[in-house]
Amino acid sequence: MRRRLCPRRDALLTLLLGAALGLLLYAQRDGAAPTTAAAPASSLAAQGLTPRPREVQAPLAYEGDTPGPPTPTGPFDFGRYLRAKDQRRFPLLINQPRKCRGARPHLLIAVKSVVSDFERRQAVRQTWGAEGRVQGALVRRVFLLGLPRAADPAGPDGERQGWRADWQSLLRAESRAYGDILLWAFEDTFFNLTLKEIHFLAWASSYCPDVSFVFKGDADVFVHIGNLLEFLASRDPGQDLLAGDVIVQARPIRARSSKYYIPEAVYGLTAYPAYAGGGGFVLSAATLHRLADACAQVELFPIDDVFLGMCLQRLRLTPEPHPAFRTFGIPQPSAAPNLRTFDPCFYRELVVVHGLSAADIWLMWHLLHQQKGPACAQPLPAATGPFQWGP
Repeated sequence: MRRRLCPRRDALLTLLLGAALGLLLYAQRDGAAPTTAAAPASSLAAQGLTPRPREVQAPLAYEGDTPGPPTPTGPFDFGRYLRAKDQRRFPLLINQPRKCRGARPHLLIAVKSVVSDFERRQAVRQTWGAEGRVQGALVRRVFLLGLPRAADPAGPDGERQGWRADWQSLLRAESRAYGDILLWAFEDTFFNLTLKEIHFLAWASSYCPDVSFVFKGDADVFVHIGNLLEFLASRDPGQDLLAGDVIVQARPIRARSSKYYIPEAVYGLTAYPAYAGGGGFVLSAATLHRLADACAQVELFPIDDVFLGMCLQRLRLTPEPHPAFRTFGIPQPSAAPNLRTFDPCFYRELVVVHGLSAADIWLMWHLLHQQKGPACAQPLPAATGPFQWGP
């Protein structure tokens, strides 16, 4: 009898454990809330209101503006960083000294990139970052790069072997073909983006001293250059300006598991100064030159957009918020969960949208610049049927 009951008892116990596990998983699924970055301020320009910086009652944790770092995430060696952080001058391996010679450019576009990301650079070149005359304004473009990891040609023999000859030759060929590559001899890591910041500011001040405005952003953003130029049309390049998606009272993250982890030994205050999201912002010539000087005097900080906020704080300048700079992308309206935010009717009113693939950038640019323009821009009745691609 006992031999017959044991299997039944084991089977019953297995069923009970399975049911309990199922209930636990179901509760975790229902109780988990998706973690998303704070949505940017809604557009106020159409209502005739003055835009305000992103401000919260309780300080926000810094979650960054870049979907992924240039290198794989992992434990960050702050000891090594602190030992090397005073090394802030690296040679320029590929330069474009004639970029701003001749006719005075009105707008210089500077895009953060990595050596291997040729696809995104091509998407930018063929769409919003094209050089030439736009609405009568002369536009120039550069890409900002560092060395791939463990590829410093001045480093130990083991690191020199990591500097792959095919990348060198391909990058130099790309530079000859397009004349828009700036390559510095520091390792291209997430926390070295601050080095890109200070080296680019110094380069632009030296090689593009007469440029009127500079747009600096990531390679995964879509920029409506026409809207940007309209915004700048009433601005004086001789006056201070740094405009973008402004974040205030963001607090440093102390959790070691975060890629934005900052120990108190590196930054002991409870909140960062106001800064513009690094996905994309615009600055005037006056601010460019002042920032280049200020950032040369401010101690390096491993998060580039926060570091720029520290430089602005030194100059006693406040970044200007603009609701059309969406460095956290276009949030899904809670009242319209089925609304598709990847739509030219959204993008035609904005300046910067962050977090797009190369294909998305190319597609949106062509949707906005097709001969008839997006349907929402035409004085026609709203379509009653499902969406259909045009001929």
